[in-house]
Amino acid sequence: MTRLTRIRRRLLAYHRLSRELRMIAKGLLSTRHVLLAHIIPIRRCNLSCAYCNEYDDHSKPVPLEVMLARIDRLASFGTSIITLSGGEPLLHPELDAIIRRIRQHGRLAGLITNGYLLTAERIERLNRAGLDHLQISIDNVLPDEVSKKSLKVLDKKLELLAEHADFHVNINSVLGSGVRHPEDALTITRRALALGFSSTVGVIHDDTGQMRPLDERSRALYQEIRRRTKSSYSRITWFQTDLVGGGPRRWRCRSGSRYLYICEDGLVHYCSQQRGFPAIPLEEYTPEMRRREFYTQKPCASRCTISCVQQVAAIDNWRAPQTVPGFRPYPKPASLVQLQSPSPGAD
Repeated sequence: MTRLTRIRRRLLAYHRLSRELRMIAKGLLSTRHVLLAHIIPIRRCNLSCAYCNEYDDHSKPVPLEVMLARIDRLASFGTSIITLSGGEPLLHPELDAIIRRIRQHGRLAGLITNGYLLTAERIERLNRAGLDHLQISIDNVLPDEVSKKSLKVLDKKLELLAEHADFHVNINSVLGSGVRHPEDALTITRRALALGFSSTVGVIHDDTGQMRPLDERSRALYQEIRRRTKSSYSRITWFQTDLVGGGPRRWRCRSGSRYLYICEDGLVHYCSQQRGFPAIPLEEYTPEMRRREFYTQKPCASRCTISCVQQVAAIDNWRAPQTVPGFRPYPKPASLVQLQSPSPGAD
């Protein structure tokens, strides 16, 4: 890396940090806008990890004009960060245009990818589009029948990112139920830090969706990883202390309000694991609905393992007790009633 490249990246990092600090300050001063939205440009994925319920092998990309309209709608909510996820978002042929639209609105642009499709040329295109943050989750050191997202397969992609990426890169590893080799998480963390990336570790639930306490070895590994990454991008992670012990945890989930998950059909959901609530079209999602969800208790919250939702909620956890019972349906919007009405001549 040349000295000029290091200087440029440092300046970009300072500029990005200043925008993030403004975002946090705005979030502390007001609860009327969305802090983070995850939006799905394509449900299809090039992998088929056995534990994942967020992909298929056939869906077409959401048309560009539809995605741009959704980005515009999220910007009208004052959304601070818009992150593209999937499926595998790099499969969308117009991804760069979507990222540019996010940046044109002055929002932070994020991308969650499995990393398989990254090349030097693709990374340079993401630079030009204005991407701010990229995250790759690596599940193991060697691929197995559960996950192909392994360090062995992805290491060359990480080297390309270290050489070419002007955006922030975070590498996430996992501990918890079903992880065969918990020591892999520490190996992945070491490699990420050696390449100059930040590193986080996620605590995952079992196949019933419930938290289980980490065993003694996994807890020791978790503490070691936290020690190594304490000054990194992990920032708001104190909620994981309860998760490591198996929970439950008392907190105020603000999904549907400060955090939104928008599926490929354009419906707003609480999160990737609670698709179906409230399932309102984004174009019909109102400030009144967001306000209600701010005060709505989520029954799934006590054993939630979704870090981004908990990190967003931390800004408001000290205020506004939640008094509205959770998972209460809204009256169906007119568009959904029309879609679900029987067609002429139907039985």
